[in-house]
Amino acid sequence: MRESNQPGIPPAAAPPRRRALTFAAQELRLISSLVLLLALGLFLALPFVLSIGAVVFLPLVTALILTIVLSPLADRLAQAGLPNLLASLLSLVAFLAIVILALTAVFRPAVGMFDSMPAMLDRIGEHFRHFQADFAWVSALNRQLLELAGREEGREVVLKTPTMLEQVAFATPTVLIEVLLTFLMAFFMIEGRVRMRRRLLLDRQHFGSSVKAARVIRDVQDRVAAYILTVGLINFGVGVIVTLGTWAMGMDAPFMWGGLAMLLNFLPYIGPLSMVVLLAMFGLGNSASPIVGILPALAYLGLHTIESNFITPAILGARFTMNPVMILLALSYFTWIWGVTGALLSVPILLAVTALIDHLGKPNLIGFIFGEPLFATNPLDLGLDEDETADTP
Repeated sequence: MRESNQPGIPPAAAPPRRRALTFAAQELRLISSLVLLLALGLFLALPFVLSIGAVVFLPLVTALILTIVLSPLADRLAQAGLPNLLASLLSLVAFLAIVILALTAVFRPAVGMFDSMPAMLDRIGEHFRHFQADFAWVSALNRQLLELAGREEGREVVLKTPTMLEQVAFATPTVLIEVLLTFLMAFFMIEGRVRMRRRLLLDRQHFGSSVKAARVIRDVQDRVAAYILTVGLINFGVGVIVTLGTWAMGMDAPFMWGGLAMLLNFLPYIGPLSMVVLLAMFGLGNSASPIVGILPALAYLGLHTIESNFITPAILGARFTMNPVMILLALSYFTWIWGVTGALLSVPILLAVTALIDHLGKPNLIGFIFGEPLFATNPLDLGLDEDETADTP
């Protein structure tokens, strides 16, 4: 039996302490496993709760993001001498003005193109018929394979669905209620931001907790607001380039295409892909040659490749660099819950959650599977070091 070499400690004192620490480590690992299971269950159950209660939760989350983004502007206006109520109202009005101008630039020319839509669709169909005629041998091969397999082509069943006008009529009251709730809650949150900060900082029992709360609030606000402002300026530049490019190519309504490019660029991956499809469809519908018609889409694809791989990473830097897998996961997760609005909110929510995790502690998920602690700082290791330090003469 190995005896303790440290003076003043009986030989049998060290093993009980070691057994206690081992038991505590096993208990901590069990609790960590239960926390992970609860977090996984919450992650899977949350979409159903948020989607069912979208009338309540969607305006609340949107108002929180708007509060984070517009609070710095309200602070600047308040520092300039305006009352807090007026500064909050002006910041929200400025945001609404920008959104209305962008939507007007997009939808007003689009309404005027509805008359030419049938001719565009006929020309697109003509291009596809020529393309289908070039690959008619594929259809013939498929038909022969079906005959050899003894299968007949199934009957096509068409289900009657509500028309677009009926869907718009059904959705309009809900959308109006959600928009009204969103801006009302955003206004009251922006107006009460000073009281909320004071309550979060002064109602803590320890000074360290107040300092940590202040850092978390400042970091979340700085990250989300700086990201949206920076990305908004980049997207505005993309819109200007697309406007000039479509004007140089002789396309109708260049301001519409520029505004559409700016708005869709806020949606990671899906927005630029949709823009490529729209430009391709419009080009094919207004050009006699498919090669010429596809040129606007190819030009935009090249612009997006340069912007997303070189310009945006160079401007945003390492602070806002996120894992593309996490972006796609957040995009699909919140799109599944709230549709297009969830897709717009996915990246700001991901930034806010990332800032919170950076301050509260990042879990070591991969290492936990292989026996490591869930968090980098293990309290048992700290306790063991303190005991060994105290036992050292």
